[in-house]
Amino acid sequence: MKVLIVLTSHDELGNTGHKTGFWLEELAAPYYRFKEASWEITLASPKGGQPPLDPKSNEPDFQTDDTRRFEADPEATNALAHTVRLDSVSAGDFDTVFYPGGHGPLWDLAEDTVSARLIETTLLSGKPVGLVCHAPGVLRHTVNEDGTPLVSGKKVTGFANSEEEAVQLTDVVPFLVEDELTKLGGLYSKTGDWQPYVLQDGLLITGQNPASSAPAADALIELVNKGGV
Repeated sequence: MKVLIVLTSHDELGNTGHKTGFWLEELAAPYYRFKEASWEITLASPKGGQPPLDPKSNEPDFQTDDTRRFEADPEATNALAHTVRLDSVSAGDFDTVFYPGGHGPLWDLAEDTVSARLIETTLLSGKPVGLVCHAPGVLRHTVNEDGTPLVSGKKVTGFANSEEEAVQLTDVVPFLVEDELTKLGGLYSKTGDWQPYVLQDGLLITGQNPASSAPAADALIELVNKGGV
C-alpha cells in the first residue's frame, strides 16, 4: 500500500513572533504505524523540502518513544528533509492520504486548493483520508460533488476549543477547528482534553489531538486493509 503524508510549510505563529509548523508526534507515530504495516510512505508539503517543525513539539515534555526514534532514524529524517511539492503529486498514485496537525496547517493547507482537490479526489476514488488534531481544519474548503461542505452531516472531531484555550492560542489562530467544523455542518464531538479520540465516518477518519495520532493511523490502516467501506 502507498500512503501520502501531507505536512505544512507554514512556520509563523500568527503575529506572536514565535515559530510553528507540524507537530512531531503526529508525524512520527503514524509514520511508524505505516512502516510496520509495510506501507510505502511519501511525504509532501506545499513548498516541498524540509517542513517547519513546531518547536514546542520537540520539547522534553512532548517527546515520545516515536519522536525519539524518528529523530534518530536517518531514513525518516532524510525523507522529511526532502518532501515533494504537494502540487506535483497525484491522488491516483496513492491508496490513502494522511494529514498530521500542528498549528501550521491552519494558515497554509486550510487555504490550499491543491490540498482540497487532493482530499476530494481521494475520497471520490473510494480511498480513505485521515487527519488529526488541527489537520481536520484543512477540510474547511473541501466540498462534495454537489458543492455542499464535505464534512456536512459527517461525524468529525479535531482540536477542541478547550484545548486551544489551554495552550493560550485562541486569539492567535485564524480559526478554531471545533467551531469551523461545526459551522460547516459537521457532527463534531470530542472527549476530554488531551485524551485520544478518533472518529470514522465512511472513508473519513479524524482524530482530536496529538494522543489521537497513533489510533487514527491504526484506524486508517484497518480501513485500507479491508478495502474501504
